[in-house]
Amino acid sequence: MKKRKIAIAITGASGSIYAKVLFDKLTLLKDQIADLGIVMSDNAKDVWHHELGNSSFNGYGFKFFDKRDFTAPFASGSAGFDTLIVCPCSMGTLGRIAGGISDDLISRAADVVLKERRKLILVVRESPYNLIHITNMKTVTEAGGIICPATPSFYSLPQSIEEVAETVVNRVIDLAGFNHDSYRWGDQ
Repeated sequence: MKKRKIAIAITGASGSIYAKVLFDKLTLLKDQIADLGIVMSDNAKDVWHHELGNSSFNGYGFKFFDKRDFTAPFASGSAGFDTLIVCPCSMGTLGRIAGGISDDLISRAADVVLKERRKLILVVRESPYNLIHITNMKTVTEAGGIICPATPSFYSLPQSIEEVAETVVNRVIDLAGFNHDSYRWGDQ
């Protein structure tokens, strides 16, 4: 199996639990990863601390890049990153990506994966959607991106908030092309 080069962006949208569970899953899938880069907005760090009560993102051993670091490998298509996952993705970030505005590393990385026809997965976290949000989702979808709303499923009978979040993260992991064990419809 080909190892994947993955970039993860975390924005200041509510839903830090999704990013934490994604980090936990990627730690377990490290044998399938050739390179992994992380960029977090300042708001993402604040929201993580507020929602999860800690700064545990620092303890994963991943390589973090500043949101203004355009020398990060995934800021260029020549680095060959397969996938960018924005989790959670704020509506502001979605709007900048849809508008082609590459004013920070998150939006630049999204622009790169779209222009290279690689995989962009946006885990949008907002409700309800207004027409601007829907239009931006349509624009990103037409450009080749995948909108994966942070909408959990319950048929696996999750017992904790982390298990609820994991129902979304498992879909993201599937969309990114990883092999992993997770609940599948019809499983007993």
